[in-house]
Amino acid sequence: QVQLVESGGGLVQAGDSLRLSCTISGRTFTATGWFRQAPGKLREWVGAITWSAGTAYYADSVKGRFTISKDSAKNMMYLQMNDLKLDDTAVYYCAGHISGGLHMAAGYVYWGQGAQVTVSS
Repeated sequence: QVQLVESGGGLVQAGDSLRLSCTISGRTFTATGWFRQAPGKLREWVGAITWSAGTAYYADSVKGRFTISKDSAKNMMYLQMNDLKLDDTAVYYCAGHISGGLHMAAGYVYWGQGAQVTVSS
């Protein structure tokens, strides 16, 4: 059974940092990604990482503040979020990529249950 489980969400203040973890079990992926969804908004791609080369890609909205990394031995992916802003408040999902563009949700088949990140002023 394939599972992706996020952890590490919480309530922080603007300017703080937070790290999300994604524990992957049941299979390996050539790439995994992070998405987020704020109340009343569409799900938004945050970034992705390829597992062979370890190359990370980011949405413009988080570039320079967020860092995606992975631990192949543990089959885990991380999202380090720095200088958090009120607009970063959302439920964050990790997902396993199957095909297509890394920024497109349709290319991800397996999804975690989500982790709430709330940034307060």
